[in-house]
Amino acid sequence: MLYFSRWKIYLILAVCAAGVIFALPNFFSRETLASLPSWYANSRVHLGLDLRGGSHLLLEVDMAAVVRDRVEGLVDSARSQLRTGNIGYTAITPAEKGLTVRLRDPAQADEAVNQLRQLNSGNAGVLGGGTPELDVAANGDSVTVTLSEKALRDRATQAVEQSIEIVRRRIDETGVNEPTIARQGGDRILVQLPGVEDPDRVKRLLGTTAKMTFRLVDVNGDPTARPQPGMEVLPSAEGGRGPGAYVVRKKVEVDGANLKNAQAGTNSQTGEWVVNFEFDSVGARRFAEVTQANVGRPFAIVLDNKIISAPVIREPIIGGRGQISGNFSAQSANDLAVLLRAGALPAPLTVIEERTVGPDLGADSIRSGLIAVAVGFVLVCGYMLAAYGTFGFYACVALLVNIILTVAVLSILQATLTLPGIAGILLMLGLAVDANILINERIREETVRGRGAFSAMETGFRRAYATVVDSNLTTVIKMILLFIFGVGAVKGFSVTIIFGILTSMFTATVLVRLMMVAWLRRHRPSMLPT
Repeated sequence: MLYFSRWKIYLILAVCAAGVIFALPNFFSRETLASLPSWYANSRVHLGLDLRGGSHLLLEVDMAAVVRDRVEGLVDSARSQLRTGNIGYTAITPAEKGLTVRLRDPAQADEAVNQLRQLNSGNAGVLGGGTPELDVAANGDSVTVTLSEKALRDRATQAVEQSIEIVRRRIDETGVNEPTIARQGGDRILVQLPGVEDPDRVKRLLGTTAKMTFRLVDVNGDPTARPQPGMEVLPSAEGGRGPGAYVVRKKVEVDGANLKNAQAGTNSQTGEWVVNFEFDSVGARRFAEVTQANVGRPFAIVLDNKIISAPVIREPIIGGRGQISGNFSAQSANDLAVLLRAGALPAPLTVIEERTVGPDLGADSIRSGLIAVAVGFVLVCGYMLAAYGTFGFYACVALLVNIILTVAVLSILQATLTLPGIAGILLMLGLAVDANILINERIREETVRGRGAFSAMETGFRRAYATVVDSNLTTVIKMILLFIFGVGAVKGFSVTIIFGILTSMFTATVLVRLMMVAWLRRHRPSMLPT
């Protein structure tokens, strides 16, 4: 226990030096970091929402809209399927979780059931195990098609997961650093945005479904009259051109899901802000076909059931590129481009909880946290110096190295430090010094029993080692469970404690032992002080 080979000494010193090196980027200015290699400059502890300031949003996915969209899709699919089977019907009525088909001839009920069950062929794979998505049953002169409970659960899960991915894309497009985006419960999404100074803009971006479609306008339609079958009246969005409403076909000619790119820019002739978009190969082909067949007709660009533009097709557009014009500002054009690039949400998101932390409050939290850690460090070191003298000084050095190593590990992992994380560092100071107290007390006990200096130190370290390891590992296990089952700031607290304890085991049982052995070999006392 008291022998250190040369390579072990070098290794211990190298670990301490590496801790200092990787902890340093946290104290550099932005200008200094910009001149450093990216792999090193990015190795920093990031400040959480409560320290840096920013926005906390809790969003809820509109599950009713998910089901409603699926039912609307079923209506069109059922109409096509019945037409294929030459089955007459008088009405298809959407319901809460399905639809009802009223047949002209009740004798065709069984045949209608067989035709509508074929709608499951494209959806069984979605549910897995060949489980049908739809329950189809005949009831006299009508047939009901109902979404199964498993289908509803699966679509809800899929909607939340898809929403999280699209929210992440939209946030990334705004340039927010270190956002936290996570699922919470069955239908909610937690979004934390450190450093955001304009939360209203973020809420607008996240609250917009951004489902874009391209539809043909009925030039003879009257927006004030009841629309013909297959038509609907849509209002003009703020910033759009033309009258207050349009009569458009319900049929989607080109889907915005086929967009490949969208960028804000200015019109070279008028200088006004526009959004330039580009389709993928499928969308470009469909866009060319529609514009070629409808030259001279208005073509509505619909965003979330509002028409943002309805330009007249002057000539076929075969390049797969187009332009959305309107009364855009630079920011609104950029926001629309962000929404189109990120893709449409499967359902609307509603902000049900919002908190904003100002940067001044975050700075106060940092200042208070650092003062607490400094005071805790001074008090602990004061006690160790008073109780153990020189060996207490070595414990203080190890405690300082322990903090440096903890910060270095968090920096390498690019972890996020929150106020509970600072509390974890403060608690870690007390846990870290426990090992040194155990070791020093063991050495003192062996000295009181009459052992010599070398024997007392050897025996003290050996007997304290098992106790130190057991106590620290049990705490680590508790913190791991806290990390697994905890949420939010609790995770940050547990992570700080885990790495603090692991580094304290190194500093207390290795670094302190090296310093104490070096002192012992230099002074060679016959007995250690008690």
